[in-house]
Amino acid sequence: MALFDLLGRSWALGIIWQLSEGSLTFRQLQDLCEGVSPTVLNKRLKELKECALVKHDGSGYLLTDLGLELFELLAPFGGWSQKWSQAVLEKIEVKK
Repeated sequence: MALFDLLGRSWALGIIWQLSEGSLTFRQLQDLCEGVSPTVLNKRLKELKECALVKHDGSGYLLTDLGLELFELLAPFGGWSQKWSQAVLEKIEVKK
């Protein structure tokens, strides 16, 4: 349950998703996570580092081996969420 609590916090999944493709600086990560405040981003990065999912290598933030493994488990949700989103949109359109 602790993992779900962590992943349910604002921007936690977004940070993991963005870092899945490689190392990013704080500024790059903030730009990719449109709308996240520096305070929230700092807090999430700290939490993710404390939980051994993210690390900083001196040039940027990146996923640890555990973080990469977690992303591989979460990646199928990307395709599923697109199907789900389309189904929701179609349902909304039918009601109009």
